[in-house]
Amino acid sequence: MKLTSVGVKDIKFPVRIREKAGTLQETVAGISLHADIPKHYRETCVSTFIAALNKHQDDMSANILATLLSEVQNELQAEAAHLEMTFPYFIKKQAPVSQTSSLMEYPCRFTGSIGKDEDFMLSVWVPVTTLCPCSKEISAGGAHNQRAEVNLNVKFTGFVWLEDLIDLVESAASSQVYALLKRPDEKFVTEQAYENPMFVEDVVRRVAELAKEHEDIYWFSVSVESFESIHKHSAYAYVDSNEI
Repeated sequence: MKLTSVGVKDIKFPVRIREKAGTLQETVAGISLHADIPKHYRETCVSTFIAALNKHQDDMSANILATLLSEVQNELQAEAAHLEMTFPYFIKKQAPVSQTSSLMEYPCRFTGSIGKDEDFMLSVWVPVTTLCPCSKEISAGGAHNQRAEVNLNVKFTGFVWLEDLIDLVESAASSQVYALLKRPDEKFVTEQAYENPMFVEDVVRRVAELAKEHEDIYWFSVSVESFESIHKHSAYAYVDSNEI
């Protein structure tokens, strides 16, 4: 009997991710790695997967994935090999007024396949603030705002930095989210959001416009979920570049 796919799933693994500053960030990833193996291949292949991860853990960038998957494919004589790696990525941010530094966590994911359908994608999840335009318009004072989460998925040529994708998303919202703010910073981001009201649809359109302008991105999808502060439900919007 031919097995469709064999591999390891959700193994926790220490890896290093390239930073735009030229350094490497140490983090812990959840990795699933599997291969479509031929019918005659009956030997255990778990050791092959673990050995490949061990070999490349010191520089697990998007460009390395093709090499890692190619090695797994060749070692197992596989028709195809697939990898999904999720990990927290940390960026030091400074508050807008006090310049207080804090670390922000951004969930990220590399996915890749080689063989029958060669494909690689980078995903980030970025928290932002949105302020409701209609609430501002109808209220004598104030407007309701909320935290939202933007998910940006991109396929690209060359190399794309996680920092650039995160900056792109944060520039498209009413205001950014920070891990640590002092009172002058709170005043700044509150007033910034008030002067820049946006629906989730507005954020999706703006992120899509910026992603479309990026010379190395040839496909993308964007979704935004707003965790509404005065409604029980969330607001949601989605678009991908095939629809534009």
